[in-house]
Amino acid sequence: MDFGNDTEDRKVRERMKILFVSLGCDKNLVDSEVMLGVLDKKGYSFTDDETEADIVVINTCCFINDAKEESVNTILEMAELKKEGKIKALIVTGCLAQRYQKEIRKEIEEVDAVVGTTAIDKIADVLEEALKGNGKEHILPLDIRPSGNRKRMVTTGGHYAYLKIAEGCDKCCTYCIIPKVRGRYRSIPMEELTAEAEKLAESGVKELILVAQETTLYGSDLYGEKKLPELLRRLCRIPGLYWIRILYCYPEEITQELIQVMKEEKKICHYLDLPVQHGSDRILKRMGRRTDRAEISSIVKRLRENIPDICLRTTLITGFPGETEEDHEELMEFVDETEFDRLGVFTYSQEEDTPAALMPEQVEESVKEERKNEIMELQQEIAYESAEGMTGKILYAMIEGKVAQEDVYVARTYKDAPNVDGYLFINTDRQLMSGDFVKVRITGSHEYDLIGEICDEFTE
Repeated sequence: MDFGNDTEDRKVRERMKILFVSLGCDKNLVDSEVMLGVLDKKGYSFTDDETEADIVVINTCCFINDAKEESVNTILEMAELKKEGKIKALIVTGCLAQRYQKEIRKEIEEVDAVVGTTAIDKIADVLEEALKGNGKEHILPLDIRPSGNRKRMVTTGGHYAYLKIAEGCDKCCTYCIIPKVRGRYRSIPMEELTAEAEKLAESGVKELILVAQETTLYGSDLYGEKKLPELLRRLCRIPGLYWIRILYCYPEEITQELIQVMKEEKKICHYLDLPVQHGSDRILKRMGRRTDRAEISSIVKRLRENIPDICLRTTLITGFPGETEEDHEELMEFVDETEFDRLGVFTYSQEEDTPAALMPEQVEESVKEERKNEIMELQQEIAYESAEGMTGKILYAMIEGKVAQEDVYVARTYKDAPNVDGYLFINTDRQLMSGDFVKVRITGSHEYDLIGEICDEFTE
């Protein structure tokens, strides 16, 4: 297939439909939206139906074994379509492509090209070369500084969007492969981020969700000091934004300045995600974490004292190498006393090329699962009691959608990040749209979810 003059070939591109599969985290989703923007600018069309697709692009994840398996299985599924002649090109991008570039091309010959994590802006060129039969690995250095304010095709419905403020990580936790597939911590210039946020707001985005491997260190590499508070203040001045949510804040990097900004700026959700990983000092040290249980507890206490209605989310890893029953009990005690509002648990995944993978005393899978279940049972009790305690409170909520054939809308409060937390179900016969804000009185709860009724329209 020959691509020459861009104008002449635009009609050819419009006839070709791309199926884009985005796997993994919200940071990966931003990369997918950037690639979609690049391809859209070139004139390609898109489809969600694999039977209509001429080209398939898979943006992969390899953070833990389950994610790796999902990525590989998706590639193999799409490779069958290529083998059967149903698609013309198969491109693999993202973390798995970065980490296993040679293996993918060697083991799955139907893959035409792989694109590394710093080469996503090249996706259109890669695709056109692949269609000519010139597919190869496109891997660029990991120290390339990422840019913001690029054309994106937002895939989250239009009323909320993620803003990736940095790439990579310097923490080098012993279980984590991210520094090897994403590189060192690199902040995106503040001017580019504010310009991108302004465009998102102009397009109808009302909730902006800041993401990075670690948001709290934003600016330290670029400006010589942490600049997240300043970035937040700039974003809060953008018309059209109602909520600004911050994810992935390492507890030891939270400053009083950040807390003060959260208190003063009304647009910032009183919500923080603190990936603390464990509650045993011995295991935290083996993980390479730069904090201990006492410091985590102190930070949680300070956040709650300064912002009494703050919602704190965390993630934990259970079954880390060398984790004893005593370590597990310490973690259970930590969860019980801290009472996080939201909590998720991963079983430890033994990832090759990480220090933890070579550690002795690897824990059996059955033990990992048993410990995970015990933690989640404890957290369920905490979460259910917290949900019951919300009855009678009045909160603003963002409409996400409607339950089919019922006068029930699905919404989120400031306590609920998309796709990871619970929902608020609102009984009403009013006509509402996704992205609308309403004032809701909580009337009850069901497990992790809340039930409410509209008590007054939010018209700001």
